[in-house]
Amino acid sequence: MKKTYIWVLVALLWAVALLNYLDRQVIFSVLPLLASDLHVPESRLGLLGGVFLWIYGIVSPLAGYLADRFGRRRVILASLLIWSAVTYATGLARNFPEVLAARALMGVSEACYLPAGLALIAAFHPARTRSLATGLHLSGVYVGTVLGGAGGGWAGEHFGWRAPFAFLGLAGIVYCAVLAFALREPPAPAGSGSADEKPPVKLIATLRELLRLPGFLYMTVAFGGMSIANWLIYTWMPYYLYERFGLSLAAAGFQGAFYIQAASFIGILAGGWLADRWSQENPRGRILTQVAGLLGAAPFLFLAASTATQWILIAGLVAYGIGRGFYDCNAMPVLCQFARAEQRSTGYGIFNLAGCLAGGTAAALAGFLKSVIGLDGSFRAAAVIVLVCGLLLARLRCPAQESDPAL
Repeated sequence: MKKTYIWVLVALLWAVALLNYLDRQVIFSVLPLLASDLHVPESRLGLLGGVFLWIYGIVSPLAGYLADRFGRRRVILASLLIWSAVTYATGLARNFPEVLAARALMGVSEACYLPAGLALIAAFHPARTRSLATGLHLSGVYVGTVLGGAGGGWAGEHFGWRAPFAFLGLAGIVYCAVLAFALREPPAPAGSGSADEKPPVKLIATLRELLRLPGFLYMTVAFGGMSIANWLIYTWMPYYLYERFGLSLAAAGFQGAFYIQAASFIGILAGGWLADRWSQENPRGRILTQVAGLLGAAPFLFLAASTATQWILIAGLVAYGIGRGFYDCNAMPVLCQFARAEQRSTGYGIFNLAGCLAGGTAAALAGFLKSVIGLDGSFRAAAVIVLVCGLLLARLRCPAQESDPAL
């Protein structure tokens, strides 16, 4: 049963990741309807994404600590319950400040999920399946991004902008009841005592220990660098396709998201499979998989930003997405090689903080610099950053063994 449950767990949490990212993208799909209904000027609409991202990043380290301190299962359930209530409330908002407040609360609830979810998967899965399990879970992120964009727009056109939020909120409440029954905490390793017998995890002590880990700074910088590229693409690629190639808004929105997300799905499966096997022969196998992904992704992102031929741009985005998948599915498994089990949610929370601050800042700067270097210039700069991050990770050395035994 234990061997079966570790994959059941991935499926259970996959649905949570899907819901989280459905909500993230739905709001952008119904922006014109929301703006018209609530009489919101276009100049203020960008705050919906910015407030969410800033709160999400700032809260992430604390949210990770709460999961390490009080248990990942409890934090995941609380996160989904709050997420469901806030999502439903978004559809009831009477004015723009209420929508903005809901997005801020959404940032808090979602910040609590991902560090806890990834750490729980890492705790249940032994080293030989950890990267593949992480990749399968993260595929929910990619599917949710695509479905949120396409499904949110369709639902908004047929039922109004409030309907998707009501549906998602109710679905989240029902699924929270399912998780309360099905979700478990991992058993304590033999000889370690029960969770209640352990001394409580201290936030400041945990942060200090994480920051002193060899290579943790490199990992954090790499996560931030990838976030710069990702948020530039999420924010500006549809606009770039619309402006540079004369696509319709619908076509630009689809091509700006679909090809990268589909390729990333392939990348996380292939990268997870490769890293799990490579790490059995070489303790740096997971790190080297990430390095291969970043060094492979960077030139193709540069190519996509430099070509005047649409099919070459699409090919570049596909290759970039595969390389990104190689990196993403190993972020938590690599952290597991350095950090103790009770530090991992906090550690990933620090990654999220760096990623949100760096990605949000880069997306904003690209708008200001558009008239100076163009969007293509920002994409090329991001490609160089991804390349540098790959070279930094190539310098990373790790313990000869995974930091915890297989369950």
